[in-house]
Amino acid sequence: MKLISKKIIAFSLLFCGLTFSCKDLTELNENPNGVGPESVNPNLIMPTVLTEAARTYVELGYQDIAGVVQHTQKDAWSSGHNDYDWGGDQSWNRYYDVLRNNDLLYNRAVEMKLEFHQGVALVMKSFMFGLITDLWGDAPYTNALKGELGSTADIKPVFDDQSVIYAGIIADLEKANTLLSKSKSEYSGIVDNVDVYYSGDPVKWRKMANSLLLRYYMRISAKQPDIAKAGIEKIAASADKYPIISVNTDDATMGFAGNSEGDSWPADTVIDASGSNYRRLKMCATFVEKLQALKDPRLAIWANKVQVPLVVDATLPAGTDKIVNGKRMLSPDKVGSAQIDTDPEYVGLPPSFSALPSAYNLNPTPGQTSYNPHVSFLNNIYKFAKGPLLRVRLISAAEVHFILSEAALKGWSAGSAKTHYEEAIKASFNTWTVASSYATYMAQPGVVFDNTLKQVIEQKWIASWTAATEAWFDYRRTGLPELKAGPAAKRQVLPVRFYYMRNEININKVNAEQALSKLQITSFSQADKENSPWSKQWLIQGTNKPW
Repeated sequence: MKLISKKIIAFSLLFCGLTFSCKDLTELNENPNGVGPESVNPNLIMPTVLTEAARTYVELGYQDIAGVVQHTQKDAWSSGHNDYDWGGDQSWNRYYDVLRNNDLLYNRAVEMKLEFHQGVALVMKSFMFGLITDLWGDAPYTNALKGELGSTADIKPVFDDQSVIYAGIIADLEKANTLLSKSKSEYSGIVDNVDVYYSGDPVKWRKMANSLLLRYYMRISAKQPDIAKAGIEKIAASADKYPIISVNTDDATMGFAGNSEGDSWPADTVIDASGSNYRRLKMCATFVEKLQALKDPRLAIWANKVQVPLVVDATLPAGTDKIVNGKRMLSPDKVGSAQIDTDPEYVGLPPSFSALPSAYNLNPTPGQTSYNPHVSFLNNIYKFAKGPLLRVRLISAAEVHFILSEAALKGWSAGSAKTHYEEAIKASFNTWTVASSYATYMAQPGVVFDNTLKQVIEQKWIASWTAATEAWFDYRRTGLPELKAGPAAKRQVLPVRFYYMRNEININKVNAEQALSKLQITSFSQADKENSPWSKQWLIQGTNKPW
């Protein structure tokens, strides 16, 4: 346990300067560098839990899961991002590290009778276990985090059924709603500056708890519709008892200090001076073309225009390939049978295009560099280590309104599907600083509400930029948007889960094998058998979704 305390201190100090000072932390205990778990102040633990949970989430939603849902593609070192070639060994250790620290936060809060901290810890426990079961399926839950007790059952915990984990998450969030229901003056021990999401505001934490309840009720809606319906109806009908995130100022977000790799926006070019991680990320053609079709102003916030557009001109002499006025002029014979995109503004990489995606669109230096002047890079804001738009968005008003719109389409008494759909898009436009374009955007064919789940989920997919995990989980349960795997992908369809890690299977063999036996092998599981990203977990078994 001493190792855990040292890690807590290390990460707390790492994020000093984000929104709080080191002085705030060191005054909480006489000797913070030597404090043990039996006496640690919960305010020393909270920054580690919040920052590590947020970093874990954004590194999924901005990296490989953004590739799965075709927000982005990579043009080099791309097989994991574009092709779902995940190597058969995806570790959940980082997730359980956060949960161990969070468990200490909760236990110390109980011992010290700090109800605010207990509520925060239950929200974060739900968030992290929600991620684990969403990504893997069955997992250690009831007997997890007890390894220090030393028994075999504690060191090698059983994997709880996925349905049990979701039920536990919902129960914990209900408890958090109660714990966080007082005014701030009624709590003790709150240190605003260590709360990097909400600055010690219990009202906003309560809204986050209830908004996560909506997320997980909708998650189980295909498998347990009666439970989901009752839960969503209860929340939608009781704003006083179940306040939720409804406006952007209540979004659960975290910014970055931008001082080191550990506290900076991922794949920036400030801390990573080589810039290679940024350069490899390109917009995906699937995403770009949808945004262009809808004349979506968010595209200009998320992407750069191509630096050198391609122009194919049949009147040019054979063999012409030259730059004229910033455009690459080509005679048809220089293009041949190559697949190209001559859009003069934005060009995305097609999903899983080939084993050499850097060659796309006649890149003059394929395979040598990620500099391709004929494909859209991400916007220059993503080069920076920090910035006003560079925030982790754990759950937002946009997501909540989309959930309620979907619920209303199901007839679950959650208000007007049209109103929530429009409010969701408005919230996203506010987030991405294009609110002035909202009315024009909403009046367009294709955006005007058509009362379909397809439209709601497609717009939610768009709004989930940098939080792509939610788009993946929605796709998995609905089959929407209708994404298609590219020709170089490892399978012909998109994956639906992560692999269980080899160490867990080897060390916790009996329990891991039991969990594996409950996964549904599909025609796409192939040689991986049960432990495949194409084997279905309980959540989508029997639903015929997403494929």
